[in-house]
Amino acid sequence: MASDASAALSVRQKVQKFLDAARTGNLDLFKKLAKQLDEGKGLAATVADVKDANKRTALHFAAREGRTEVCKYLLEELKLDVDVRDDDGETPLIHASRQGHNLTAKYLLEQGADPSASSDIGATPLHHAAGTGNIELLNLLLSKGVNVESQSDSGTPLIWAAGHGQEDSVKFLLEHHANANAETDDNITPLLSAVAAGSLPCLELLLQAGANPNASAGGASPLHVAADNGSREIVSCLIRAGGDPNLCDDDGLKPIQVAALRGIRDAVEVLLPLTSPVPNVSNWSTEGLIEFMQSAEASKEQASRREVDLPRSATLQKTEMVEVTPESKKRSIEAKSRGDDAFRKKDYQMAVDFYTQAIDLDPNEAALLSNRSLCWIRLGQGEQALADARACRALRPDWAKACYREGAALRLLQCFDEAASAFYEGVKLDPENKELVDAFRETVEAGRRFHGTEQQKQ
Repeated sequence: MASDASAALSVRQKVQKFLDAARTGNLDLFKKLAKQLDEGKGLAATVADVKDANKRTALHFAAREGRTEVCKYLLEELKLDVDVRDDDGETPLIHASRQGHNLTAKYLLEQGADPSASSDIGATPLHHAAGTGNIELLNLLLSKGVNVESQSDSGTPLIWAAGHGQEDSVKFLLEHHANANAETDDNITPLLSAVAAGSLPCLELLLQAGANPNASAGGASPLHVAADNGSREIVSCLIRAGGDPNLCDDDGLKPIQVAALRGIRDAVEVLLPLTSPVPNVSNWSTEGLIEFMQSAEASKEQASRREVDLPRSATLQKTEMVEVTPESKKRSIEAKSRGDDAFRKKDYQMAVDFYTQAIDLDPNEAALLSNRSLCWIRLGQGEQALADARACRALRPDWAKACYREGAALRLLQCFDEAASAFYEGVKLDPENKELVDAFRETVEAGRRFHGTEQQKQ
């Protein structure tokens, strides 16, 4: 028994060193370890089968670190699949694009990598290039026929670019006819993203391209967001572009009231002469409004914050596995395949039906719950999405994607604090997952806007 455990540990150590060699670009060591791991099924099959806990292969690690020579060996000598996907549905090209390794990305494309390949949340290499301001890669990808309006859970590449304050990316994408008024499922637009990011240059570019200065999400207009962030320049820019200072958010507050709650004098001063007086505010002045709003906020009951009627209970405890027969497993895989086809056709209700069949046949497979949760999100069914996400986490508490699904469902239900916690738990599991990091940041901002308050900076 002891010798078996020792042998297993030795194999795990070799696997780790093998993947590290791909990551660091040590091709000689990589080849040596590959031969040691081969147990007779052939070098190519051995290398293809070696993966980490997130199903990332040597090709993923080499691409992520820009190790083009390792990629060449894997693709040209071993003939591996250039579009192999990890547990998040990401291809090596997506990894290379996210890290800005243009030479590696170009090589992968030359080897036939799909330039439009998207992850499970819809993010393509174009999204990552836009979010990092990589104009060279943006140009290369568009030259390959990638759709400038490619959708992800967080919107189009233009929304990503604006949300990261990437002025050059925004300008480039608009020049290539990106829609300045594109929306996510929860009505986030490029302009709202630019305002949330505090990017005046991106905002000005979008307004010049015809972006709607009054498009709102969750009841909050761009002016509400700008007032909350406290940027006098952005507030003034939106006013000049036709932003309506008298629009009310879901709490019945005008932008000036949001600014007053935060004690942001600059924004209040800009908005005061343009805003119709608010009933019950006897002293319609900067000081009077700030004093009134802050005293009113202090007396508000926190019980008004929305809660979800779904107990969290012990969902993070790993669920017991259910015995599944080989026949049931096979039928589950077939049902999943049909669900995947329906999802690609955007027939989300049909996909739910097939995934449900697959789950009934194999309740141990967390990926099925993850897929069905995403379908519920696309259908706007937050509570069902949350139930599946939490069941998914119960099966795989250490899976970052399960945290992302839970956060997305909670965000749809406007439970922003809980959503941010779920995203943060995912970030702790996978610190390099940019989608999780972005989702956490964006949800914190959305929560601030939703509640109308922000914790004081320490």
